[in-house]
Amino acid sequence: MPDSAPPLLDAVRTALRVVIDPEIRRPIVDLGMVRSVEVHPGEAPSGEARAVVGVDLTTPACPLRSTLVRDVTAAALAVEGVDDVSVELGAMDAEQRQALRAQLRGGDGTPRIPFAEPGSLTKVFAVASGKGGVGKSSVTANLAAAMAADGLRVGVLDADIHGFSIPRMLGVTSKPTRVDDMLLPPIAHEVKVVSIGMFAPQGKAVVWRGPMLHRAVEQFLSDVFWGDLDVLLLDLPPGTGDVAISVAQLLPGSQIVVVTTPQLAAAEVAERAGLVAAQTEQDVVGVVENMAWLDQPDGTRLELFGSGGGDAVAAGLTETLGHDVPVLGRVPLDVRLREGGDAGVPVVVAAPESPAAVALRDVARSLAARPRGLAGRSLGLSPV
Repeated sequence: MPDSAPPLLDAVRTALRVVIDPEIRRPIVDLGMVRSVEVHPGEAPSGEARAVVGVDLTTPACPLRSTLVRDVTAAALAVEGVDDVSVELGAMDAEQRQALRAQLRGGDGTPRIPFAEPGSLTKVFAVASGKGGVGKSSVTANLAAAMAADGLRVGVLDADIHGFSIPRMLGVTSKPTRVDDMLLPPIAHEVKVVSIGMFAPQGKAVVWRGPMLHRAVEQFLSDVFWGDLDVLLLDLPPGTGDVAISVAQLLPGSQIVVVTTPQLAAAEVAERAGLVAAQTEQDVVGVVENMAWLDQPDGTRLELFGSGGGDAVAAGLTETLGHDVPVLGRVPLDVRLREGGDAGVPVVVAAPESPAAVALRDVARSLAARPRGLAGRSLGLSPV
């Protein structure tokens, strides 16, 4: 048995490379979380061994420590010749945490906004509306879940500081894990989520003015470790206030999706939200008409909020901005859409074949297929 210990030790170390940190979504070996690996020979007649694995958590209060223990145990037990595994948990010291932040953020680990850098390949969509109550947050949550279900790496920043609702709609109940000045976002339906609602005391309103709103959005973009995202969605507050302007400044490559209802009065207000792009030089990629109709038992459609709002917004923005702004999709009223938002399970997950889910998934795929905007990107040219 002693002669076979070193190969078995190597086999356990190799097996641990498949264990992924559930928050950072990278191998724990690469993150420096595996402190030690030991293999102790078993007793005759079986000769099987016991593995002891030391794991340093990013923080002593890691909310997913049980998941790590389970995954490390399963990986080590998968090695032939190991029949028992013990996981000894510890916590990273200040030097280890600094090295981790530097590894994840690059450089010396100083906070930065990765999506604003010229080399970023993340597509950033800011979901806007002229007024509240049109289902903007429901659309955002379902677009995120639909993209994640298609295999994309997706994040959602709930930038509606005063009227946050994304945590409930995506079923997030935990707070981000803090590693010194870096935050690891919770994940729901394979979507990384951050919202001021994760920090605000229960039952308390967030009463902030312009500079604090700007700083909150900036910190969510820079202090949170989002990882390598394919798509970042921002749920903007209604209207054309401070947050919309801050997003344009902090993320010059972001593209705007306008949500409206068919009602012409709502459409007029929604068009103003899209016109912010004329001042901020953002690209308006299209309009989503929510609550378009209600399907009746006899197969007819009841247009509770009238019709034509989405087309009116798209036509107005096309004329003013000078480029085609299409209607990306029309989402019918569906009780399951509301129920999913209340339960934290988006309709694209809970009832994927429902008309509302099909419409939202089509919008998600059309957005995912778009190229990343050119604003802020390096063209690879240098002066002669």
